[in-house]
Amino acid sequence: MNGELFELELLGGTTEQRFRRMRPEVEAMPWGTLQLSQVSEEQRIAARKAWTGSAYQEHRTGAACALTLQALIEARAPLDLIGVASRFPLDEMVHVELCARMAMEFGGGTEIIHDPKAMVVGCDGSLSPLMQAADMVVRFFCVGEAISIPLLRATWHVAKHPLPKAVLGRIVKDEAAHGVFGFTFLDWACARFSDEEKARLGVSADLAIRFLYSQWVDLHARRHEPRLADDVLGWMQTDDYLKLAFRSMQTLVIDPLEARGIPIQAQLSEFQVPVEAAR
Repeated sequence: MNGELFELELLGGTTEQRFRRMRPEVEAMPWGTLQLSQVSEEQRIAARKAWTGSAYQEHRTGAACALTLQALIEARAPLDLIGVASRFPLDEMVHVELCARMAMEFGGGTEIIHDPKAMVVGCDGSLSPLMQAADMVVRFFCVGEAISIPLLRATWHVAKHPLPKAVLGRIVKDEAAHGVFGFTFLDWACARFSDEEKARLGVSADLAIRFLYSQWVDLHARRHEPRLADDVLGWMQTDDYLKLAFRSMQTLVIDPLEARGIPIQAQLSEFQVPVEAAR
């Protein structure tokens, strides 16, 4: 892979001023208030890696939102639905900045090498415009964004320090609209799909669900690694996080998809995680 360093910048000047007017809450965060005297260098590095990784993931989500928006326009989805979705890339760029600035609060970002052409997986170009839009909406919104809401909200609830709590709270507020968008789209589109097309959407959802399961299984294997108890890093305890993740996947992703006629085959049991971990 011909990778590139993940780096970010602001143009500044009048462009930044317009950006700040669009989202003034970023500058209102209590930046510079973290007290790190009791945080070890190892813990700082872990925080820098975590928040840099979050910035990169939000950047990838921004790409996914923009790609989906184009597909919705090509599919001539309802104008108000497209209009709502048009805000999502902006939201994600705000989240990128928030996470990157959190990394800076701990001493700076860490190195991520990535392929800019492979940040998100597109869809089969032979599909109809509506199916292409549906494929991306299911993967990026009905799975990815829908599952992020309870996990972010729970992390926000346990945060005590004003800075990570404010940052997480802003992201949670934006993600709430992202999470319901996918199912709003399906409520409009599903009547237009055949059973075969719904089954194909189920395959797409399975891919996204299995990817998340694989990440959580890896986290489950490392759940007993030492973690800082103080929430200044903005972390949630691993066992609580995993239990919420496994439970929310069923109730907020799989059940709503199946209720709309989209069959899901992905099962947590495929990954041999102890049953008690998902309760």
